[in-house]
Amino acid sequence: MASRDMAKRAVSRGASDAPTAPKTLTSYTIKLDAAQQAKLRAHCEGRGWERAEVAYTHFAFKSEQARLNVAAYTSGKVVIAGKGTEDFVKNVIEPEITGSAELGYEAERHPEWFEPHAGLDESGKGDFFGPVIAATVIADRAAIEAWREAGAQDSKKMTDGRIVALDKLIRATRGAVVRTCFCKTMARYNTLMSRPRANLNSLLAWQHATALSEALVAKPVAWGLLDQFSEQPLVQRELKKTHAATLPAGFELKMRTKAEEDPVVAAASIVARAEYVRQMHTLSERFGEPLQKGAGPLVKKQAAHLIDKLGAAALGDFAKLHFRTAYEVVSAAGKLDELPLRPPPPKMSQWS
Repeated sequence: MASRDMAKRAVSRGASDAPTAPKTLTSYTIKLDAAQQAKLRAHCEGRGWERAEVAYTHFAFKSEQARLNVAAYTSGKVVIAGKGTEDFVKNVIEPEITGSAELGYEAERHPEWFEPHAGLDESGKGDFFGPVIAATVIADRAAIEAWREAGAQDSKKMTDGRIVALDKLIRATRGAVVRTCFCKTMARYNTLMSRPRANLNSLLAWQHATALSEALVAKPVAWGLLDQFSEQPLVQRELKKTHAATLPAGFELKMRTKAEEDPVVAAASIVARAEYVRQMHTLSERFGEPLQKGAGPLVKKQAAHLIDKLGAAALGDFAKLHFRTAYEVVSAAGKLDELPLRPPPPKMSQWS
């Protein structure tokens, strides 16, 4: 009996101690030029894949046999999703389309990705409704590898539900540090932005510097990477001006465009967007219907509806009043007496 119990315990230990198999990649995004997209299209058509209708794409296909969806967007990005993603990337995309093996070689090609460092990104900057969120994430190799396995990438490539789920994972990861900075109310945001010489990039630089300095106090690292939003080193200047005493000795904040390729910057983009989604949910409940994201025609229509429902002055409790959209909808409603806004500068002609 004792030996039987010992055997059961041994089997149980063996099952729990066995190494966990790595998760299979189920989503992959890559930039392809026109010639490469043409090759991909020919591959899908040649195998009789079913065409799919996806907005803003040159083409889209799906295959039940390959367990894949492929969408080639007009921006040049190609999104591959489904259980067959990893095999398709390794067996088709890399050998036949790009001629370059990258999947699985990230540590060799980008060793800096896996060093302990800070990643900075923001969300809401181009959205009429809701705040601007600055986020800093600091992580080491173990956290970075776990997030990559979970599919963390630039938040612009994911649904809100997926973003919120990954944000929860990132915040719960042992050893990782997450900090955000944003105006707690839109009224406060609009007050700051109405000050003389105020501009959004300066405010965002202050938010980034604040979130980064708080994160570095909790977990000092040697360097950080910022997804560049200005040609000027605004965040670096703000750090030296207001947070020099809290920075680790020799800390360097680098910046570049498309920094979301770095997994820690990608994590920061997820955290920032998840916080934006939560803030928009709160504002939507207050308004009584879901607020539109972005700054397109639907947003302008909803802003006009908000003015009709709550009055022009209430727009500042939900939206960024320095946007051209604010002046246009308030002016069109004949409510500039209720909410005086400065006329925006004339739009620049493409021939100017």
